[in-house]
Amino acid sequence: MKPLIGITSDLDENGEIWVQANYSRAILEAGGLPVVLPAGLEDNEQVCDRLDGLLLTGGEDVNPLNYDEEPHQQLGELSPERDTMELALARYMTDQDKPVLGICRGHQVLNVAFGGTIYQHIYSQLSGEILQHKQQADRDFATHSIDIVCGSKLEKMAGASEIQVNSLHLQAVNKVNSPLVVTAVAKDGVIEAVESKAHRFVMGVQWHPEALVNYKDPTSLQLFKQFIEASKKS
Repeated sequence: MKPLIGITSDLDENGEIWVQANYSRAILEAGGLPVVLPAGLEDNEQVCDRLDGLLLTGGEDVNPLNYDEEPHQQLGELSPERDTMELALARYMTDQDKPVLGICRGHQVLNVAFGGTIYQHIYSQLSGEILQHKQQADRDFATHSIDIVCGSKLEKMAGASEIQVNSLHLQAVNKVNSPLVVTAVAKDGVIEAVESKAHRFVMGVQWHPEALVNYKDPTSLQLFKQFIEASKKS
């Protein structure tokens, strides 16, 4: 039986539920059964009890009040309903040791769920020469490299210490709390991946592997396959 994977969604300007189709396609390609969770969902515990895995998707900035900071002047559009729902889902799923994969915004939400913080605007808050993290190329193409920590789950999936990824963000993970650890960084030091040392599968990535799966990127496909495999054990 295919594991049931909840995919978080967004609301457009008309209040309609919206989510990139690539997330569902990647779950299907890896052998899972995707189900879209409406933004603003309140029955989080009942939903999590039925799910085998959770995919936290990309989207707007995370409200800094969720990690005890005031808004930076360059903070982008927020989605408070998503924040409330996704933080609750992430915490409940990880409490039950059910697999969670966070992508881009989802990577940041996962970090906040464990008590971490976020750079609200990397070009205003980080020093040095920062790479282009909101690429001008189509999201289906990789545009920069990342270095992967030796011995991490991500390194085993990639089979390499360096890979190329796509990039579509202006926020980034800052402080990381245990049991999460940093497992990949960009060449400018921006955190690109985290994983939990206390769970079967809890991982966040700053890039968009669901878009790269379409082009048969081996690391992206392996990431989803390992996520689905872990979800089968739920």
